[in-house]
Amino acid sequence: MRAGLAAFVVVAIGLAHGTLRAGQEAPASLDYNYFKTQVQPVFLKKREGHARCISCHGSGTPLRLQPLPAGATSWTEEDARKNFEAVRRFVVPGSVAKSKLLVHPLAEAAGGDFYHSGGKHWTSQNDPEWQTMRAWIMSGK
Repeated sequence: MRAGLAAFVVVAIGLAHGTLRAGQEAPASLDYNYFKTQVQPVFLKKREGHARCISCHGSGTPLRLQPLPAGATSWTEEDARKNFEAVRRFVVPGSVAKSKLLVHPLAEAAGGDFYHSGGKHWTSQNDPEWQTMRAWIMSGK
């Protein structure tokens, strides 16, 4: 019964947000393992001319990742799960346009929104990092 209710809620939210049309199936929930192994490392990547995502999103921003312990190169399992929960609030499974995780750090000319205080990390939707995140959101696994 719990799974049935969850599926109903996903469909209701999708219809309300315009990411689903009547009769269309909702994507399943987001895949935690894909997030942990493919998406989460993007937040640690150093980019020329930009701070790493974790530099700003480790505290005080709406998308708040768990702080990375001094000297650590990745998060613990517990912190990765907390990051997953934090990040999924900025994602609408199956919708690129409604997923702030994709559009906020994307250049406006490439379909992003107008502001990201950390700069525009991706100038194109063809960027491999952007594609990795898109695959996670669109699969809705």
